[in-house]
Amino acid sequence: MAHPRMSASAWTAQSWKPAAGHIMAVLAAIPFIVAGVWKITDPYGASVRLTQALVPAQLALAGAIGFGIAELFGAALILIPRFRRWGALVIGLLLVAFMIYMGIYYERLSGEECNCFPWLKRAVGPGFFISDGVMLLCAALAGIWTRPSRGLRSAVVILVAIAVFAGVSFGINAVRQASIKVPALVEVEGRPFALRDGRVLVYFFDPECLHCAQAARELTRHTWNDVTLIATATEQPALAQDFLKSSGLPARLSRDSATLRTAFPFVSVPFAVALEDGEVKAELRYFDETEPAKTLRQIGFIR
Repeated sequence: MAHPRMSASAWTAQSWKPAAGHIMAVLAAIPFIVAGVWKITDPYGASVRLTQALVPAQLALAGAIGFGIAELFGAALILIPRFRRWGALVIGLLLVAFMIYMGIYYERLSGEECNCFPWLKRAVGPGFFISDGVMLLCAALAGIWTRPSRGLRSAVVILVAIAVFAGVSFGINAVRQASIKVPALVEVEGRPFALRDGRVLVYFFDPECLHCAQAARELTRHTWNDVTLIATATEQPALAQDFLKSSGLPARLSRDSATLRTAFPFVSVPFAVALEDGEVKAELRYFDETEPAKTLRQIGFIR
């Protein structure tokens, strides 16, 4: 009579683990689904966020797509019990890599947005490592409280499907970027201004954005080749004039931000677009030691 009770007790002790594993898997997967889909569907915007996290501009776009594929792949695997341990391993490796990277650049990035997950505001600091540690724990428990993974071929099919989705999305974004139509007129300093005449650089900024202020100061150091600089604030337009004065940017201020943002869509500031006779010569999303100076020089906007 004692043996059945022991068996029932052992079964009860073990039965909660699969259920808890499902919960841990969902908690670990959600942020990675959001982050992966965001990077894949908006690779240009995600690449800008990566450069703000000190990723070299020449690697940012490929990095955004690659990280997006890896994040979505890990999330997909961890949600499927058959592949859960593999998914936990992928997510765990990504989280450890993120924490090591942020640890290496901690002094330079401390207090800045980590730009890891969209819509989730996390400044680089102790809380960043705590939150990543919690996600790492969820992934680890999900992997421990499940059976060993099997079916490598099926997992590879999932990876290929995600990669194809990323490629199609990138193609759509590239076509969208190439089909930009430049407005004929916008309001600049209270008067109509012809955007399709001559060389124009339109600079988008947030007056309270430190990256924007640094980028504006870098733009002031260039010698321009007959280029009209137009600046427009995406937030806090009342502070726009003070921003231009403090940064020293020799630009004319446009309050026609809505029209310009519709014509030249982007995700994050700072952002600029170089126009020549109504043609988009370059979209400037990266502001670091080499860009946008290299691109501006190649298209003849600066000496």
